[in-house]
Amino acid sequence: MEKPTVRYIQSERLMDSRLDDEHIRSWRNKGFALVHDLLPHSLLAALKQDALAFYPEPNTTASEGYNDFSSGQSFVFPSRSTAFNAISLHPALLQAVADLLDVSVLELRLTQSDLWPKYGSDSAPNAGDNTDQRMHCDYPNHSLVHPPEWDSPEAVEMIVYLNDYDECEGATAVVPRHGPDDPAYPWPITQTPGVGVLDYVNDRLQAEVYMAEQDPKAAAFRAEHLYPREEVARYRFGSVLLYRHDTWHRGRPVKPGTLRLVQNLTFTKSGREWLGPLHPGWSWSMYRRDKLMEKLIAQATVAQRTVLGFPPPGHEYWSSNTLAAVEARYRVFGIDMTAYRNAL
Repeated sequence: MEKPTVRYIQSERLMDSRLDDEHIRSWRNKGFALVHDLLPHSLLAALKQDALAFYPEPNTTASEGYNDFSSGQSFVFPSRSTAFNAISLHPALLQAVADLLDVSVLELRLTQSDLWPKYGSDSAPNAGDNTDQRMHCDYPNHSLVHPPEWDSPEAVEMIVYLNDYDECEGATAVVPRHGPDDPAYPWPITQTPGVGVLDYVNDRLQAEVYMAEQDPKAAAFRAEHLYPREEVARYRFGSVLLYRHDTWHRGRPVKPGTLRLVQNLTFTKSGREWLGPLHPGWSWSMYRRDKLMEKLIAQATVAQRTVLGFPPPGHEYWSSNTLAAVEARYRVFGIDMTAYRNAL
């Protein structure tokens, strides 16, 4: 049988640290944009070094415990990796998300930051395995509702790659949306395992067998409109894939014996209580002996604090009393409350 042709996403290098109009149009119209050189390579290299020191090497017994989604809540924000925290709140990322959603940075909220390993394996996958994922959208485990109409997006997801594609493959495949009448993007998005009464099945082959049994019409839709149209994000070290909660996509296999590292992040518009964090709340970290979260809050910029849910200057929360109380909590860590005091 002839091997199917792989179509790769085309992307140009950024000329500076801000998205250009073409990347913004691609995200808003097609559902994704692949960008290079958005983040400093020195910071990314430091993050990769921290990740390699944390995760086991490929083809070891220890690596078998990481053959599924996420870090098992082990490498999430706030992390002991300074580079990880810096990328989670990097001004270039925040500005990119603000540009895509057409809001100010102060109107963003961070709801996910997690560094995931993905190991190449020849072993038979189980139903929940992410080695060769089924085509899906991410909204079910991010939202209590359904994404709004296409032209009113409320969240940006991103994958920051810490390898080169030629090194380990494992690229993300996405289905570009071609206008409001695109048959690949019907309304509502329910034609996937894990939605409604359909069980969550992640492995591609097992998921499609299951769909054919449970919902033959949806299975036929997926076979006709999704997999044949997927385009692969041929990433580089430091590339960032920006996509949406309602973008069809999937993870492809990593080369056997290799390890692919990515940082996954999600930012939402403020005031969207139905879009929940994927991790325990940031305040849950406040009793750690290293006082890491307290130090992060104190040393962050006003915009970075706001993205974490800290009330911005001028918010109704602030009064002379609350300002003094918050300052007392964080004074030992060097917090500067001038912007909040000036806005009273």
